[in-house]
Amino acid sequence: MKVTVTDLTNELIKSYARVGGINHLDGKNLPSKNAVVGITVDLLRLLFPGFFHDNPLHSSELKVEIAALMDSVLGRLEDEIYKSLDYATPDGMAKRELRPTANNIATGFLACLPCLREILQTDSEAAYQGDPAALSKEEVIVAYPFMEAISVQRLAHELYTKKVPLIPRIMTEWAHSRTGMDIHPGAVIGSHFFVDHCTGTVIGETCEIGNRVKLYKGVSLIARSLSGGQALRGKKRHPTLEDDVTIYAGATIMGGDTVVGARSTIGANVFLMQSVPPDSLVLFEEVKVKVMNKLEHKARDKGRL
Repeated sequence: MKVTVTDLTNELIKSYARVGGINHLDGKNLPSKNAVVGITVDLLRLLFPGFFHDNPLHSSELKVEIAALMDSVLGRLEDEIYKSLDYATPDGMAKRELRPTANNIATGFLACLPCLREILQTDSEAAYQGDPAALSKEEVIVAYPFMEAISVQRLAHELYTKKVPLIPRIMTEWAHSRTGMDIHPGAVIGSHFFVDHCTGTVIGETCEIGNRVKLYKGVSLIARSLSGGQALRGKKRHPTLEDDVTIYAGATIMGGDTVVGARSTIGANVFLMQSVPPDSLVLFEEVKVKVMNKLEHKARDKGRL
């Protein structure tokens, strides 16, 4: 018997009812992922005029362009925040305050952009000073995936602290998919932060990172165990890095009680589950690297046969 489009559609509709995983079509509507991504891109344009625009931006057009973009972002962001607040509001509770609350949050958030620009300038400076391959701070902003990842995280963190559901995570997961760097919006990150290469880096929700911290690729700042599930919500699960800490590639720092003291250096591939005092050097020494002459090695192996 030939399967028709109607048959396929009916089976898919049944799975919606059986399995779930669809938006709340007839009631509370979740924020639009595409809308949040579009807003995030426009926020990057507000933070770095000209760097994320498709067309050249002249200084004489700057005020008009930014005013128009700000107005557009405010309206769209308010709508998505309203959906998020509605999603988190129990049925039966009054909703008449949601719209003005959404407007206040969106306005307050956009008022933070000048301060965010200042701290992001410290991040670009740290990247430029910390990477001899960088030609300029402009190159860092326009070309380094780290800069996009930390910019989005700092934006999302502001919404996270304002207790906006869903949107901050949508923003950082979008940046994760683009840059390979997974930073939870809840992480608290100080100034002059830099992650060289940034691919594979993971920074958990309750991480606290001080000023002038430098990480390399593949560093994981993670929880010791998630077996407690939702009972762990709101608890300190991820490590703390104090000021001027450097962590090299592939290292894993685990646990909410783990504190890496100021000015410490954690070597590559270290697996650390305990606190270390300030000015520590932590190395992984179980594996030794041996350099040999290839011809001598082959001759020796041949002699064993």
